[in-house]
Amino acid sequence: MNDRATKKEQAPSLESDEMRATVKLFAAKLGAIREQVRKVIVGQDEVVEHLLLTLLVGGHCLITGMPGTAKTLLVRTLANALGLTFKRVQFTPDLMPTDVTGTDIIEEDITTGHRKWTFVPGPIFTHVLLADEINRTPPKTQAALLEAMQELSVTVRGSTHQLAPPFFVLATQNPIELEGTYPLPEAQLDRFLFNVLLDYLSADDELTVVDRNASRMALPEVDACTNAEEILKFQWLVRQVPIADDVLRRAVAMVRATRPHEANAPESVRKYVRYGASVRATQFLCVAAKARALMAGRYHVTDDDLRALALPVLRHRVLTNYQAESDGVGVDAILRDVAK
Repeated sequence: MNDRATKKEQAPSLESDEMRATVKLFAAKLGAIREQVRKVIVGQDEVVEHLLLTLLVGGHCLITGMPGTAKTLLVRTLANALGLTFKRVQFTPDLMPTDVTGTDIIEEDITTGHRKWTFVPGPIFTHVLLADEINRTPPKTQAALLEAMQELSVTVRGSTHQLAPPFFVLATQNPIELEGTYPLPEAQLDRFLFNVLLDYLSADDELTVVDRNASRMALPEVDACTNAEEILKFQWLVRQVPIADDVLRRAVAMVRATRPHEANAPESVRKYVRYGASVRATQFLCVAAKARALMAGRYHVTDDDLRALALPVLRHRVLTNYQAESDGVGVDAILRDVAK
């Protein structure tokens, strides 16, 4: 018997009384969170769903959007609805790694005169960290997030400090102002579960936003609907959702199709892609599909889940070549061929 079959036999049943209660709590909390977010955020339902998926998977999200599309407000509102601590760091060219992680300082005991090193935590010690305009800071400072995103820890002067779970980095970047920016290296991009595009609102939604903000002085209060302990329980619950072998194989095939040397890669990939997605992309795609299924009230993953998440999971992991730029072919158009 292989390891995968053994794990399936050992996995707790979603039909047990305890699991039924957890699933019921999950559905109730999810509905309450959506209701609280909609008190402040108009439209952008798909982006909100992707952020919720990020939190349920325990991943991180890169949000790409134009200025004034409420990226910061969205993240702050969601953090408040989740009952989590929230901190925001404005990434600038002069931001140092210790401005994010924290640093050791020398403190002197005034009674004894004895000096000692004391660690002062930086803003990264929170549940939800908004890294605003992450591409405006040099790679050295961008890299300060890498250890925290992967290992849930921070190392300063050789000492490792653990972060309290859950921990999420929600980073924003502006797609149009390229002067003075530092594109994120592929190794860091690969740590993000999703790259979500925050687009303009529809005319009706924009009218609602203007009307709301022109007629009141402050935003509505957002009530906390859950807490860190429950979120960790929901993350565990997501991983109990089964995924059939044939669906799992299609997820593997979909990601492998982004690699131009693969036999099943479509012609657009062979022509326009320089590097395809890694194995981490397959792992993220499958876990995110489990979360999407559970959010829809299903206890199994379908091909529709994979197709719906293919673009946000893969668009920042596929590197196109000069031919794509010359022909004006974007990565999303290529990925639509992959996800057919």
